Amino acid sequence: MLKIGLTGGIASGKSLVASKLQELGAILVDADLIAREVVEPGTPGLAGVVDAFGPGILDETGRLDRPKLGSIVFRDPAQREVLNGIIHPLVREAAAAIVSGAGPGDIVVQDIPLLVETGQGSSFHLVLVVDAPDEVRIQRMVEFRRMSRDDALARMASQATRAERNAAADVVLTNSGSREELLAAVEALWERRLIPFAENLSRGTRASRKDSPVMSRSKGERGVQAERLAERVLVAAPHDILAVDHIGSTSVPGLAAKDVIDLQLAVADLATADRIAPLLAAAGFPAVPEANQDTPKPSQADPAEWQKRLHANADPGRPVNLHVRVAGSPGWRYALLFRDWLRADQSALTHYQAHKQELAAAHAADHGTGDYADAKEPWFTEVAWPLMNAWAERTGWMPPSYMSSAEGKRGQ
Repeated sequence: MLKIGLTGGIASGKSLVASKLQELGAILVDADLIAREVVEPGTPGLAGVVDAFGPGILDETGRLDRPKLGSIVFRDPAQREVLNGIIHPLVREAAAAIVSGAGPGDIVVQDIPLLVETGQGSSFHLVLVVDAPDEVRIQRMVEFRRMSRDDALARMASQATRAERNAAADVVLTNSGSREELLAAVEALWERRLIPFAENLSRGTRASRKDSPVMSRSKGERGVQAERLAERVLVAAPHDILAVDHIGSTSVPGLAAKDVIDLQLAVADLATADRIAPLLAAAGFPAVPEANQDTPKPSQADPAEWQKRLHANADPGRPVNLHVRVAGSPGWRYALLFRDWLRADQSALTHYQAHKQELAAAHAADHGTGDYADAKEPWFTEVAWPLMNAWAERTGWMPPSYMSSAEGKRGQ
């Protein structure tokens, strides 16, 4: 199943997006609704709240007095943490029960107001954030919820900032215009990205790509995206994955690159790589079986030492190559050294970029990137290989050691 985490600041329009996704066919798990249900009279949740805040937190019917509780927790972070410690585990347990009943081809949307604050982003295939400017949200709270401006500001201050939420987002749905504009954006997202993503997941296939040698200047958001994707990969098999590193052209600031993020996943051996392949596929990264031979490599190298496993993203909205290599192998070392050499040596970056642009221009009319990639190979082995090794010797560069990490995971 495709698991979507939906969040947004108060008065951003998240509930409208959630309702629309449910209308389109998603299974909706509403954390706010569950949070109300777990503190109904007679529940352990309500008993826990009364123990923490006293019987005065109940109304005359014995139900939770929400306005009274809100006036306490939204102005006192310590009290809010007490409440969250009671409610959040109960909500997660109830949500997990709903998700477990979904089918393999379903799209499950979990509406979680504090998704970012509680660090749950890596548990989902995609995080959707509904965003609106602060002043717009304040106006909505004052006008439609009859809050004072001070109360609205207090509610906002209790949540993550817009910048923090948007940094955690795979998709930002902007809700500063009309209702119709927001709903149209949700429909487009559903048809163009969520349905194809869910279908790819259920079939265990990578997303189709319109590959071309066209490059764009490296952007800072690719690094942020790579970090987010790496966290998602690590969660898939935390006891077997030694590290996930951002490699390739998008990992080098200032280097023009195709809009494909390359990640390198380090494992102890290829048997581990094969064993965790289904877990990576379930996390959104199915295997590409035909691509198990690493390039580039020097002509005299033993091909057996350059074996790898390749996975790619099932998400049509974010192309990703996931290279699974044995820590300490030549291909693993090459990827890290090449990245660090280009980051540190401006002349090397300039040289490589000129070579890439020359080949991209020569293959601009190609329908794929195969010929372009093949044309780059001689440069990797004949030019880059000796230069970057010389740089490593000159600077004392060494690849990272994952031994302590591996030993720690074996002991868990």
